[in-house]
Amino acid sequence: MTVNIDGSLFDMSKPKIMGILNLTPDSFYDGGHFSTQKEILNQVEKMIDEGADIIDLGGFSSRPGAKEITLEDEEKRVLPIVKLIYKTFKNVLISVDTFRSELAKKSLDNGAKIINDISGGDLDKEMFKTIGKYKVPYIMMHMKGIPKNMQDNPNYEDVTVDIIKDFSRKIENALSQGINDIIIDPGFGFGKTLNHNYEILNNLELFKIL
Repeated sequence: MTVNIDGSLFDMSKPKIMGILNLTPDSFYDGGHFSTQKEILNQVEKMIDEGADIIDLGGFSSRPGAKEITLEDEEKRVLPIVKLIYKTFKNVLISVDTFRSELAKKSLDNGAKIINDISGGDLDKEMFKTIGKYKVPYIMMHMKGIPKNMQDNPNYEDVTVDIIKDFSRKIENALSQGINDIIIDPGFGFGKTLNHNYEILNNLELFKIL
């Protein structure tokens, strides 16, 4: 499997390493830990040295119960760092974790090459159109609900089948809007119980039908 990035084929037939850099004060793991440009660049360099193929930047905390922030605040967190990393590390692929099409546009205009959308297009109906216009790889994640309420008793008839059906519908819509390169993410922990997560893990092979 390959995806097109700036006219070059990026081989996805083997697992790739994505280094995560959360630009939020309340993320799952490193929120608030990297706050200065020097700290950020040092961390990016460390991840690249350790084998990261992609650096993923997020400015909106998606932890359960996270508070929403405005588009303006998210842009202030993310865009300067996209520009900084693009200027400093020309050969690294930058992914931006956002469900907002406006931030996706601005990020792509400033050096990002991949958009990673935790909502799979559900939270901004302009996202598919934006990705289709820019012709970049799109990571489509499954999430039931929104970060604020996604862990409030999530339920499914059959979690694997339900997610595959949801992906199938969204992929058809995305393709119709010009998106060529789609990477799916079943969204472990996003609107799923621990048992749901294990069931998805045990059935990952089924997602190949997509």
